[in-house]
This record gives sequence, C-alpha cells and structure tokens, in this order.
Amino acid sequence: MTGGVLTAASAMSGAARLTTFASRGSGDEPPVTVPRDPAREAARRELAKRMYHENDPSLFQRALNAFWEWLGKLLAKAASATPGGSLGLLVVVLCVIAVLAALWWRLGTPRRSPVATAPLFDERPRTAAEHRAAAEAHAAQGHWNQAVQERMRAIVRALEERALLDVRPGRTADEAAAEAGRTLPAHADGLLAAARHFDDVTYGGRTADQQTYQRVTQLDSGLERARPTLVNSAAPDGKTG
Repeated sequence: MTGGVLTAASAMSGAARLTTFASRGSGDEPPVTVPRDPAREAARRELAKRMYHENDPSLFQRALNAFWEWLGKLLAKAASATPGGSLGLLVVVLCVIAVLAALWWRLGTPRRSPVATAPLFDERPRTAAEHRAAAEAHAAQGHWNQAVQERMRAIVRALEERALLDVRPGRTADEAAAEAGRTLPAHADGLLAAARHFDDVTYGGRTADQQTYQRVTQLDSGLERARPTLVNSAAPDGKTG
C-alpha cells in the first residue's frame, strides 16, 4: 500500500512539473497557459493506470478494514455511553457471559422431546447373543449410548426367545417393558427404568454413562435367571383363582 501511495505521488509530481514546464515555455516565447480542468483530467488519467495500483489492498482487505473501523467506532460509542468507560463496558460484557454460563449449567443442552412410538428394532432380526456382543463392543470403546441401546434390545429379544414375550414387529421399548413386567413382576420397575434409559438416549438427546449401562446389564443378567409368575394359580380346594 505504501509503495502504491509513493508511486501515485511521484506521478502527480511529474504531472505538476510537466504542467509547470509547459506554462513557462522557452525564454523567447510567451508562456503557455494550460487550463486547470484539462490538467486535472490528464493527472486523473495518469493516476488511473494499473502500474500505480499494483500494491493497493484487495476488495476483501478493504471490506475487512471497513468492518474493523465500524466495530471500533461502535465499541467507542458503547464505552462512552457506559459508566466507567471501557472498564465499565468490559464489566458489563463479563456479567452477561457469566449469566449465560449459569443458565447453560442450570438448564443444560436443549433436549428433543422423546418419540415413544418409534420401534425398538430397526434392523434385520438378530439374536439376544448378537445384541449382547454388540453392546459389549460399544462399551469397550466407551460408546455408552449405543451400548445401552443394544443391551435393551438384547433383553427384549431374550424374552422373545424364551416365549415370555410374543414376537411383534414395531413394538416400542415402553410396550415391551410393560408387557414383560406383568409376567415378571419382580423386575417390572427395572424393565420400565431400562426402557426410559433407551428412550432418553435414542430419542431424547440425552447421554448415558457407564453406570447406566451397568444397571441395564445387571437387569439383563437377572432376567436370565427369572421365572415367570402365573397370573392364575391353582387354589388348595382345586378351584382356580
């Protein structure tokens, strides 16, 4: 930019010298008077040549400079209107940041509303053992959301394999938990809690941790040893209740 200014100044100086020389003429002739407007136009054409603008800033640089200039003026006005000047403005900005941080910490990240009607299984049918293996693989990598999902699928598939649940495509985790809880009432609360964990990480935008996965895994192990409770049992007098 400095080189461009110097070159343009040199061109103007040369044009001025040329005008002065032309106005003086020779010693034996009367001086030649060059009108002001043609001289200005000649200087403008000379300065418009590309050689004088090779070091000019680019369009992006000019726009960036204009933005920083506007931002500086805006901050200067804000500082002049704020008690305490620049220091007062800095305190206000820090207070706003502190309030936003407190709200973020208190409310957490935005979460989507859970979609309870989405199906539990969305791929080809797999066995409970395959779902458990997938869950363990995710857990080994610290992918707790996927581990919880696969472990819940393993629970439901195992109950289907034992005929404690009928095989029904499109069943949700909540539906499976409610149906299995009627057959296995001792694990009804654990099944509902596992279904909520599944919905939270799958549709609610929440994040599971190792403890959540361990609770679902313990439920899976407990259900393997559980025996169903018959709804109608035989009474001592031979009548059914």
